[in-house]
Amino acid sequence: MKSNQTFITALYCRLSQEDMLQGESNSIKNQRMILQKYAEDNGFRNFEFYVDDGYSGANFNRPDFKRMMTDIEAGKVSTVIVKDQSRLGRDYLQTGMLMEITFPQYDVRFIAINDGVDSDNGISDFSGIKNYFNDFYARDTSKKIRAVQRAKGERGERVSTTIPYGYMKDPNDPKQYVPDKPAADVVRRIFEMYASGIGIKKICTKLEEEKIESPGVYLFRTRGSRSGSPNLNEPYYWPQKTVRGMLSNQAYCGDTVNFKTYSKSNKLKKRLKNTPENILIFENTHEAIVDRKTFEMVQKHFEGRKRPDIQGEMDKYAGYLFCGECGARLYLHRAFSIDPDKNFFQCGTYQTKGKTHCTAHYISESVVDEIVLTNLRQVTEFARSNPEEFYAMAAKNGEAEAEKFTARAEKEKQRMESRIKELDNIIRFLYEDRVTGRISLERYDTMAAGYEQEQANLREELAALTDQINEMDLREKYVRDFIEKAKAYVEMPMLTPELLRVFVKRIDVKEKEVKYSRTCGNMIIIHYTFEHPQSRFTRENMIRPRIQTNITV
Repeated sequence: MKSNQTFITALYCRLSQEDMLQGESNSIKNQRMILQKYAEDNGFRNFEFYVDDGYSGANFNRPDFKRMMTDIEAGKVSTVIVKDQSRLGRDYLQTGMLMEITFPQYDVRFIAINDGVDSDNGISDFSGIKNYFNDFYARDTSKKIRAVQRAKGERGERVSTTIPYGYMKDPNDPKQYVPDKPAADVVRRIFEMYASGIGIKKICTKLEEEKIESPGVYLFRTRGSRSGSPNLNEPYYWPQKTVRGMLSNQAYCGDTVNFKTYSKSNKLKKRLKNTPENILIFENTHEAIVDRKTFEMVQKHFEGRKRPDIQGEMDKYAGYLFCGECGARLYLHRAFSIDPDKNFFQCGTYQTKGKTHCTAHYISESVVDEIVLTNLRQVTEFARSNPEEFYAMAAKNGEAEAEKFTARAEKEKQRMESRIKELDNIIRFLYEDRVTGRISLERYDTMAAGYEQEQANLREELAALTDQINEMDLREKYVRDFIEKAKAYVEMPMLTPELLRVFVKRIDVKEKEVKYSRTCGNMIIIHYTFEHPQSRFTRENMIRPRIQTNITV
């Protein structure tokens, strides 16, 4: 047996947030006093404290616990003393493994003071039962906390404790975010650079060259926080992953997004990405740093190809250019030479599935630039010179189709609402049948799950349809906004990502009427921002006015 005088006596303390609710009895200070007094009273002189403050007992990835286990495996520890078994851990399998296998294997004596456990006297069956109840307590507590967090998240309260870079807590309301001006300016600039066509790698280089502190270093310098893992040796280094995460963070346009990730149980700490239908989004809950249109345009670029060229510039048409037949994106193929006139686009379906599914829709980037810029100049000039005539034409174009759509949409909306109420009644009666024993529990679970899934799908479709109906009512605003922007952008020497963002929704490229012809051009359909949204009911119900241009490649 190892001597208490030459080997370490490990006094282990642990406190979780749940334990704090029980008062002073489980505090680190109280545990230290109990353990030190026990050690001194019983002749354990060479003792050392190992303390994990703020760690759950279900999590064995604790810093000082791991340090203690390293010392045990190195043969430095003779005895481990804890206040009670739950301090060691609340997972009954892992705790039992430590007490019955690991500690004996390394000739370590284990003592849990309040539980009357001393391995020199043998481990009783009651210790195993105690571990099981400690495990049950951890699971029950986790379940309650999850329920509270779920309720908070469904009410629109933030469930994430991480404050995005660019925001800080409101001094008057800690639950609310307000922009942190120096950081918010950096966030705004990052979005503007990306929206103008600068790639992520080049953005990181620019920030480093201008000696702008990385988020982790900025938080450490201004608030003393180490949560961002600050690299103080390289304060101006911006990882591409950091910028990419910022560009996809919806909080920057003023929204709260809850339940983006989840864990399968209290014992599995890895966070998994949630499915879109389980993510809750609450719009305009705090002041936006980035306007919504810029944010949505950036997301469109993410949906397209993200790879920049050797100069760090992005494909400005990413998220805008689509195949006029199959609806897939057109992808840019850059020439191996430095001549940009040789860059061209091809249909994504053709690239991945071949000519049996679609055609190439080959078109030169320089030709798309020329046609789109020429057409944009004509449309904006007409909007500036004849604003009322432009408004009348744009508002009238598609008005009959819009009215038909609205009538059909309202009818479909009523059908969905009626079915949702009907499903509520069905589920209630089904539950009554379960309680009275008319159907089995298994049958009830199967049927209820099916009805609840149908109801969830209907609610999702209803929300999307309502948004579309509301957008229909904004068509006058879209036209007026387009006219005002046309007055602001008089000079258009070249086509830029900014012009696309301001004026264009989508560009469709049709295949040539005569395949492989060098004289027959593709038809390009430009959908401008003043146009109405496309109906989701049928492919044929297209209610956006179109400006069509035949071109020769």
